[in-house]
Amino acid sequence: MAEEQQIQNQINIELSEEVAEGQYANLAMIAHSSSEFVIDFIRLMPGLPKAKVKSRVVITPEHAKRLLAALADNIKKYESSFGEIKQANEAPSFPMNFGGTVGEA
Repeated sequence: MAEEQQIQNQINIELSEEVAEGQYANLAMIAHSSSEFVIDFIRLMPGLPKAKVKSRVVITPEHAKRLLAALADNIKKYESSFGEIKQANEAPSFPMNFGGTVGEA
């Protein structure tokens, strides 16, 4: 019965070739309202005055919390395999507010 339920819970996910290539981003800016979180993935290039949003993902607060847990779990697994991820001590030097409550990743 457990195998039968597992088959029913499977989702067929399509990944186009274009999306599978991915987008490189080295900055994420996050804003939220009472009903959604907006995550902009940005490519910031050294020496250029303009950064470009490469992708925007809009999710519910519940899914944002699930994403946080999944990222924490994956970082823990990564660090147990490859060692601690080092972070620079200095804060990034670019404007952080883009029209809402802001966080940074």
